[in-house]
Amino acid sequence: MSRTAVVLFSGGQDSTTCLAAALKQYDAVYTVGVDYGQRHRVELECRERIRARIESILGTHSLKDDLLLDLKAFGQLSDCALTKPEAIEMNEKTHLPTTFVPGRNLIFITYAAAYAWKLGAEAIFTGVGQADYSGYPDCRENTMKALDLGMETSLRIERPLMNLSKAETWKLAETIGGDALVSFIRDETHTCYEGDHTHFHDWGYGCGKCPACVLREKGWEEYVANLKGR
Repeated sequence: MSRTAVVLFSGGQDSTTCLAAALKQYDAVYTVGVDYGQRHRVELECRERIRARIESILGTHSLKDDLLLDLKAFGQLSDCALTKPEAIEMNEKTHLPTTFVPGRNLIFITYAAAYAWKLGAEAIFTGVGQADYSGYPDCRENTMKALDLGMETSLRIERPLMNLSKAETWKLAETIGGDALVSFIRDETHTCYEGDHTHFHDWGYGCGKCPACVLREKGWEEYVANLKGR
């Protein structure tokens, strides 16, 4: 009996690492992406290129269909810097970054669960993590545990990055697919909140200044200095 998984796949470093992990573990892997009006929508273009090439890196034959959800209406509800041309900074009232999109991960994983139910999938992979992130409350382990209770099924919510730093996420990619996968993720994924996919750094594309770029750069430098090859 084939084993099936659904991956919430944005085109970023974290979700691409999760996609690679799922492809190595499952016989059939479906991807779900979301267009919610994000200012860094270039990530949606990266998704297509990644899907077209990742199995040649991994040597797998598990990748199946992609579902791109149009949730622009959800983006219209969000008064934040990821859906509006606002400054990326810390909100003094909420003590959260202005890039926090309220309910985003809750909505995304709910749609993914409905799709997984339809497919008869055993697991959903998501790249959320609480160890090295931007302070989003819906990335925490307790949030994911609560979501586990919402489906009357054995469907698992896999979160392989939950307790990993960005450096350890790079190391996980190396463990899964060697230097070839690390280079592929560095060169092909998009994380920058500003949507800058023109400036290339040692750690990949981005503006180099937004919180997502800062985290990615810091993680890359730590990975290269301390973890690579171990």
